[in-house]
Amino acid sequence: MTVSETRRVGERGQVTLPKELREAFGLEGGDEVRIREEEGKIVIDKAVTRERLAEGYRQRAERDHALAEELAGISQEANSSLGDAPETDSE
Repeated sequence: MTVSETRRVGERGQVTLPKELREAFGLEGGDEVRIREEEGKIVIDKAVTRERLAEGYRQRAERDHALAEELAGISQEANSSLGDAPETDSE
C-alpha cells in the first residue's frame, strides 16, 4: 500500500494521520505512537505497549506448545514404526 497525502501541521505541531493508514496499521484514538528521526525522515511507529508485548509472548508460547505436541506425536509414530534406536559404542 502506498499512501501519499499532504497534511498541514497545526500550530501546536499536530498532524492528522490519514484514515487509510490508521486502519491499515490498527491505530485508534488513544493509541501511543513512537516518533523518531531516521536518515533525515520523520518516522512514526505504533508503540510497543506492555499489552502488545504480552500478547506477542502469549501467541509465541501457544505456537511453541502446539509444535512440541506435534513433534511428540511424530516421535511416537516413528518409534512405533522403527523401534528404538540401536545402542552404539562411543569409543
